Amino acid sequence: MSVSRPFSIARWFHRRGWSDLIIGLPYGWLLLLFLLPFLIVLAMSVGSQAPTAPPVGFGGEYPWINPRGYQRLFTDDLYIRSFLISLMNAGLATLLCLGLGYPMALGLTRVAKSWRNILLMLVILPFWTSFLLRVYAWMGLMGKSSWFNQLLTDGWNLLVPVDWAVKSIPMMHSNFAVVLVMVYTYLPFMILPLYSSLERLDPTLDEAAMDLGSRPFRVFLDVTLPQSVPGIIAGGLLVFIPAAGELVIPTLVGDASTPMIGRVIADEFNSARDWPMASAVAVALLVLMVGPTMLYSRYQARAEEGPGK
Repeated sequence: MSVSRPFSIARWFHRRGWSDLIIGLPYGWLLLLFLLPFLIVLAMSVGSQAPTAPPVGFGGEYPWINPRGYQRLFTDDLYIRSFLISLMNAGLATLLCLGLGYPMALGLTRVAKSWRNILLMLVILPFWTSFLLRVYAWMGLMGKSSWFNQLLTDGWNLLVPVDWAVKSIPMMHSNFAVVLVMVYTYLPFMILPLYSSLERLDPTLDEAAMDLGSRPFRVFLDVTLPQSVPGIIAGGLLVFIPAAGELVIPTLVGDASTPMIGRVIADEFNSARDWPMASAVAVALLVLMVGPTMLYSRYQARAEEGPGK
């Protein structure tokens, strides 16, 4: 006959406490630094603008939920246009990062291992420099009197008729400048997931396809590219999501007449002091960005389960 031992907190903690604590730390981090702030922003998005500090109130015409912020998202041209500009710039930057990053990532997997670490270090080297400093450097490069602008101007004047010659190419304060700096900034976020995905591929599959008569480009389309789709999706999300909500780059090099949604949110918070509207825009942006991430997570889970499950 077994005798049950009395419950002991010390014995339970010794057996399961450390493992539960380690597992619970990420959840506590997400709860404290993501879910709680999101709930606060969500509550402010259904409030009303008020002359208080913070300028959010509840009561009056809408004692519980004020839907005006979300209604304006679909009726005000400013927010519709800002969302479209953000999606266009972020999508274009993602495609350019993919076009530049894929050959670089593929090249990293084909070089000798002695060079691989050096080249990877060069990819992440920009992260060792201040983000603002890099943006200001591009502002200097795109100025009308900069050597970079003059070099492009001279090349343009050589290729076009004399009537189309220009003294300088206007690059600053345009969507071109925003996309250019975003591509430079987020290119490593595309290269690293692609490299991680391509590095795991079996090179003997390419060799077998070439032995069967396939040309190199056909081998890439039929063998390499389909197997690197998870890396493409992961890199695309890592570039598209922060680029769509970017604030610093559009503020410094973008055009104020065609703002991206991040700048609109900042202006609503700081200049207009309309915190409920800014919170509604932020919630809509979050929902728009979380959707693709959830679809990718579902696709990845199904891929890991295998076909037919």
